[in-house]
Amino acid sequence: MEDSPIGLDKWLMTRWLLASCKNGISSYEIHRAIKVRQKTALFMLHRCRLGMQDERYGGKLGGEVEVDETFIGGKARNMHKDRKRRVQAEGRNTGGKTVVMGMLERGKTVRAAVIDERTKKIMQPIVCENVDPGTKVFSDEWASNWRMDDKYDHEVINYLEAYVDGNVHTNGMENFWSLLKRGINGTYVSVEPFHLFRYVDEQAFRFNNRKPMNDAQRFSYLVRKIVGKRLTYAELTGKVGDHQEAQ
Repeated sequence: MEDSPIGLDKWLMTRWLLASCKNGISSYEIHRAIKVRQKTALFMLHRCRLGMQDERYGGKLGGEVEVDETFIGGKARNMHKDRKRRVQAEGRNTGGKTVVMGMLERGKTVRAAVIDERTKKIMQPIVCENVDPGTKVFSDEWASNWRMDDKYDHEVINYLEAYVDGNVHTNGMENFWSLLKRGINGTYVSVEPFHLFRYVDEQAFRFNNRKPMNDAQRFSYLVRKIVGKRLTYAELTGKVGDHQEAQ
């Protein structure tokens, strides 16, 4: 916020709304609420989302962990021909959708990341990086994409047979996916794949800090987390940095 032409009152209001609205808040709502241009509001929101990223998780997940993945985005057959051509050029095997992988330690925190493909080569290192060996892991029948029985005590629920079998289920991750998709489909409507990780970070921040924090405490925590982080408009729009190729 240093040297910003936008007043501190507007910055703080934007952060409050983003931290407290369960399904997020769109740039058009911010644009109307604080009287700035929609593009300015979008830039402000993305800078706030940068503060929501958590690079230091403080150890690995343990105990009982649910691992699951989901698909975000529209189907390739429903896309504009230019976007469909770009999706086909990327060689995605997901019908145009983007894959998001998540891990939830029951009763505690969730970690989620956007991945290129649902393959062992990509998914196994992510699980190893975030989940302690020997942990009891629960997943659905698609776990063959990353399953490592030599490292984890793995339980599988087959959704064709049941959604819950005693303690075996992935309802915690399904709850997080429902919150994420409700925000994207209901509030943001359409999210570009190269920006999707920002919206995943936003929902994970609110989910992980929903208890015991109230709205005021979550807002205060977000304000503290922006220290030392900066996102330029050129980086956001892909004119410099890693997103240039994605765009």
